[in-house]
Amino acid sequence: MRKIFTLSVFVLVTYVSFGQTVPQVYVKEYAVLWQQDAAEYRALCYQAFNLATLRINEIPAKKLKKSKLAIITDLDETIIDNSYNEAQLMKDGKFYTAATWKAWADKSMATALPGAVEFLQAAKQKGITIFYVSNRSTDDLNSTLINLKKLNLPDAKLENMLFLSTTSSKEERRQAVMKDYEVIMLMGDNLNDFMSTFEKKPSDERFAETDKVKEEWGKKFIVLPNPSYGEWENALYQYKRDLTPEQRETMRREKLKGY
Repeated sequence: MRKIFTLSVFVLVTYVSFGQTVPQVYVKEYAVLWQQDAAEYRALCYQAFNLATLRINEIPAKKLKKSKLAIITDLDETIIDNSYNEAQLMKDGKFYTAATWKAWADKSMATALPGAVEFLQAAKQKGITIFYVSNRSTDDLNSTLINLKKLNLPDAKLENMLFLSTTSSKEERRQAVMKDYEVIMLMGDNLNDFMSTFEKKPSDERFAETDKVKEEWGKKFIVLPNPSYGEWENALYQYKRDLTPEQRETMRREKLKGY
């Protein structure tokens, strides 16, 4: 479950396109359409999982036999696709709330990202244990477990599902896995899925921290695309919770880099 400060999934705005005023357009409509309808999004998912497959294939057979290896992966927009919920909210003119999310999660209807199931099954066949470290609430454990089993994801069992209970930071849960396993890969759509150093940092510091570990992207760290929500959006709004739609629009405009 996303932990973002945005009070609504979308904001209604009016903008000018080709000299014409276009009313009531959803700010995030294009992001959701891109996730659902762009072959480029699908290609990026395959690219990420193909690269991840290359990395696990590089692990020596001796290490696979003698070591306790694990992959830590996020769930939402990393392994499973929740864009249907975003789209339905827009169609119904509703907003993201804890209640609307719970109603969606309880349906256990999220689909797998292209290439996700095949990759994780291949990793499991090599003897690598999968841990699902998600910021979905522990209240969502049972419905999510049903969803994962529907998708035939490996290690779909409660003991391998580390969900949010006290803090949105995943560091403690990652460290719990690392006590017993050598974590050879982390997967996510949000930089907070990889290291605590990215948490609650302004955009320029997030860039700097990304550069510090540039050799890990595509190796130990595999990133999936998510244009709809995430820590990047919190950073965009300077982690302020109570901004009006107009203030958010102003901050977005100020962030645009022209020539």
